[in-house]
Parts: sequence; C-alpha cells; structure tokens
Amino acid sequence: MINHLRPAFSLVVLMTLLTGIGYPLTITGVAKFAMPAQANGSLITKGDVVIGSQLIGQNFTTERYFWPRPSATSPDAYNPMASGGSNLGPTAAKLRDAVAANIKHLKDSGINGTLPADAVMASGSGLDPHISPEFAKAQIARVAKARGLPETSVAALVQSETVLPSLGFIGEPQVNVLKLNLALDALKG
Repeated sequence: MINHLRPAFSLVVLMTLLTGIGYPLTITGVAKFAMPAQANGSLITKGDVVIGSQLIGQNFTTERYFWPRPSATSPDAYNPMASGGSNLGPTAAKLRDAVAANIKHLKDSGINGTLPADAVMASGSGLDPHISPEFAKAQIARVAKARGLPETSVAALVQSETVLPSLGFIGEPQVNVLKLNLALDALKG
C-alpha cells in the first residue's frame, strides 16, 4: 500500500510546489517587472501619501465632489473586504427599494432629468471606481455651485477626465471619480 501512496503523495507535493508556490511567485515577479504600477494596486499618491487606488471606488459624499455610483458592500461603502454583488434579481423588493432611495437622494440634491443606470445601481463588485460621462455631466451644476466655479470649467474638467473606449470600440466611455475629484481640487474654488 505504501508503494501506491508514495507516488501520489510525491505528485501532490510536487504540484503544490509548482502550481501553488512557483507559478504565483513567477507571475508576480514578471508583473512587478513589466507593469510595476498595476502590480502594486494602481495606487494614486499625493507626495508620499497614498490617497487611493484607480481600481477601487471611494465614498465621496459632500456637495463639493463628484459622487461615485452606489456601492453594494455593507455595512461600509466601498469596503474591499466585503466585495461582491448583492445577488438581487430584477424583481427583488430590496433592489427596487434601494434604487428608489438612490433616485430620491439624487433628485433631492438637485440632479434632474433622466438618470443613467450607474447613478442608481451598484456595480457587480460594489467597488467600481468609474462612472459614466452622463452621470458626471448630471452632477456638474451641483459641484460647480458648491465650489463657486463656472459650470463651463467643471464641464471642461469632466470632458478632459473622460476615458474613451480602448481601440475606439472596446468598453464604454468612463470617468474615474477619484482622478476627477483630484483634478477638481487642483482648480481654484
């Protein structure tokens, strides 16, 4: 019996070393060499202080900043440890109530007109750092008023921070909320 188990045990140990340790370390090393910023989390720094990541949304709530899309993580918004979709289907009362509350909040804050889906619904991970240009444009008047800036300046900033689809057709236009808010802080007002 030992003669039959020894090769199986040896194979498990070998494959664990190769696929569980060797492969991940090799890929991590290659990534850190080829794409160091991305391999280290695409962190955004101000001086020597890390203020966020381009890959994880942040919960901006004041009138002076552009707001992200709703977060599905709870109890804290944009908590990466609680990442994951809500798994609520289109007929779920909880989803319907959450969307209605988000619509009411946006309407109460002065955002009128047709709201894009990302304004009222969380992304699959609940951590999406991007919003659509339409949602950003819907917030221009509110942000400009709160900062005492001309709407044209804020609109130009939104336009400059809008990232177009890769190769012109892969993906959707999007705006990274953290980068937009940092650019907004760089404006006087």
